[in-house]
Amino acid sequence: MNQPLAYVHPGAKIAKNVVIEPFTTIHNNVVIGEGTWIGSNVTIMEGARIGKNCNIFPGAVISAPPQDLKYDGEDTIAEIGDNVTIRECVTINKGTSDRMKTVIGNNCLIMAYCHVAHDCIVGDNCIFSNNSTLAGHITIGDNVVLAGMTAVHQFCSIGNHAFVTGGSLVRKDVPPYVKAAREPLSYVGINSVGLRRRGFSTEKIREVQDIYRILYQRNYNNTQAVEIIEAEMEATPERDEILQFIKDSQRGIMKGYFSANG
Repeated sequence: MNQPLAYVHPGAKIAKNVVIEPFTTIHNNVVIGEGTWIGSNVTIMEGARIGKNCNIFPGAVISAPPQDLKYDGEDTIAEIGDNVTIRECVTINKGTSDRMKTVIGNNCLIMAYCHVAHDCIVGDNCIFSNNSTLAGHITIGDNVVLAGMTAVHQFCSIGNHAFVTGGSLVRKDVPPYVKAAREPLSYVGINSVGLRRRGFSTEKIREVQDIYRILYQRNYNNTQAVEIIEAEMEATPERDEILQFIKDSQRGIMKGYFSANG
C-alpha cells in the first residue's frame, strides 16, 4: 500500500497486506481482500470485488465497463473469488442490468489473454487456457476446463466437470461431465480423467457413461432419451443433475459425434 508508483483511489477498500506493484491503477469503489498480489500495469476499475489470496498479473483489466451498446452506466460489479490467478492481459468486464454482475468463483486459473464478458457466471475450480473467450451472459459450472482458444457463444451454459478441447466454438450448451470436441462441437465421451482426479468412483463414472450412451448413442431424440433415462436409471445426484441441465437448456445441448463414414 506504500507503493509510490501506483495509483490507488482513496475510496478503494484494500486489505493491509495486499501487495500492489508499480504503475498499477485502482479506481474508486473497489474492494480487495487479504493476501492478494497485484502485478505492475494492472487496471482495476469501479465495481471490482476481489477476494483473498488472488494473484493478478501485469496487463490485466478487471471490471471495465461492458462492451455492450445497451449498457447505460448501471452500478454493476465484477466479483472475483478467493485464490484466483488471473494471468497477463486478461480482461474481465462487469455486469449489465441483466445480471448486475460478472462472477468468477474460487480457486480458478484464468490464463493469459482470456476474456470474460459481462454477466458471465463462472463456478469454482475452473481453468481457462490461453486466449479463451466468453461472450456475454454465459453460465459455467464448477471444475470446468476450457482448452486454449475456445470461444463460447453468448447465453450458452457449460455444466460441471466438462472439458472443452482447444480451438472449439461452443454454440450449444455443453452438459455436465462430458468431453466436447470437433467442429461442430460434439460429444466425444465423458471426462473420465477429470472425474477420477476429483475422486469419482469407477461405478459412478460408469453410471454417467450409461446415461450419455442413452442420450448420444442410441439414436433417440432428447425428449425420448430423457424419458428413458428417468425410467431405466436409478435416481442419483449425477443423473438428476444431467436431466435438469437438459431440461433447463435454452439453446439446446450439443449433438453427438458421427464420422463421415458412419
